[in-house]
Amino acid sequence: MASKIKTAPDDFRDHISTVDEQGKRVWVYPKKPKGKLYNYRKYVSYLLLALLFAGPFIKINRLPLLMLNVVERKFVILGVLFWPQDFFLLVLAFLALVVFVILFTVVYGRVFCGWICPQTIFLEMVFRRIEYAIEGDYTKQRALDKMDWNMEKILKKGAKTAVFLLVSFFIANLFLAYIIGIDELKKIVSEGPVEHLAGFGALLVFTGVFYWVFAYFREQVCTIVCPYGRLQGVMQDKKTVVVAYDYGRGEPRGKLRKNQERSEGDCIECHQCVQVCPTGIDIRNGAQQLECINCTACIDACNDIMRMIDKPEGLIRYESEEGIAEGKKWKFFTTRVMGYTAVLVVLLTALTTLLLTRDAAEATILRTPGQLYQHTEQGQIKNLYNISVINKTNHEMPLTLKLINKEGTVKVVGNELVLPAQGIAEGVFFTEIPKDQLTSLNSEIEIGVYHGDELITTQETKFLGPAN
Repeated sequence: MASKIKTAPDDFRDHISTVDEQGKRVWVYPKKPKGKLYNYRKYVSYLLLALLFAGPFIKINRLPLLMLNVVERKFVILGVLFWPQDFFLLVLAFLALVVFVILFTVVYGRVFCGWICPQTIFLEMVFRRIEYAIEGDYTKQRALDKMDWNMEKILKKGAKTAVFLLVSFFIANLFLAYIIGIDELKKIVSEGPVEHLAGFGALLVFTGVFYWVFAYFREQVCTIVCPYGRLQGVMQDKKTVVVAYDYGRGEPRGKLRKNQERSEGDCIECHQCVQVCPTGIDIRNGAQQLECINCTACIDACNDIMRMIDKPEGLIRYESEEGIAEGKKWKFFTTRVMGYTAVLVVLLTALTTLLLTRDAAEATILRTPGQLYQHTEQGQIKNLYNISVINKTNHEMPLTLKLINKEGTVKVVGNELVLPAQGIAEGVFFTEIPKDQLTSLNSEIEIGVYHGDELITTQETKFLGPAN
């Protein structure tokens, strides 16, 4: 059941439904959901889970589909490699994502939370289904928890814990694969924990975190930790489509009595919508409740009851607050929606342009500290430079350096400069420029970094020499 708190009808927003009057947590035992929308959610969840587990194995241009290697500060998104030097692109992408989330929420409410969020998918479609299979539905779970420890309770609780830990370990491996890459994860698995203590330790930590979240913390993630739920009230308005109770049709509530003419509304106080709620709320208290994740379990439960009593479905349905109160038809293109759409288009255009014009490599060239210019026997001026080049592709590239805006030569010290795939190349080189090309003590020069005949990036720097 939901909360054990007895409150006034308008008091539901003054407390969290899973905390009692003494401040203790009220454990939620949601009834196993069923219905058309629940089946659709299962199909969406299984598709997203399949994509999530396949993600580390999918490669584009020999790069992972997605890798967020914070340790090495290397990020791969849709097969495109990003380094810290591309931070502005990631910020722009993040801003575009935030605007998209706001736009999506303004129009469709918290559909993301109920249908797409990994927390909801793993909890409702994986861990709770395991729990239903081992311990039974909500009444059996509650009875099992109240039962004294005996062989039945030990076996069921032990089996659930073991399966939860196994699934959590599997998810931890998946999570680590998105951080370090599937190839590195295979090394940890094949070479054993002794050779990779840090990686194995991370696996154990992630396993413990996932087990604690899905076995104990559960819906508290949505109501306490996740900022999205707390911000939804700012993002939504009366035109936003949410899971809502049609109080005009349902009120006043009253029990259904056999052989007695009914004068109340269509709500028969069966509490099925409350029993199936995974966050323990009563949707009839009003839309836009903090805990509501728009999972549609209450819609399926209510529709099932309406069919049983020969009433039209939709007492609880996807609808805007304006639609419930005034019966207005929902409109997609409101002024607010068009404003957010315009901002999103601008951000996406800027991001796409920057991605298409991004260099395959990025060079940093600096004069060697403490070194003055030198005169050569040919009457040229020579400066010593340090170069660092980052490869943003998955291809090895031998590099050559050339002056672009002045006459002169560039000579790399030591071996040829070779840029490894996804790596960094560092080297030292001399730049020699005829004295008559210099007009000041610090002349601006531009050095081109070439891969064969292809100019992959340029870098401006200072050239120190005598003034003419």
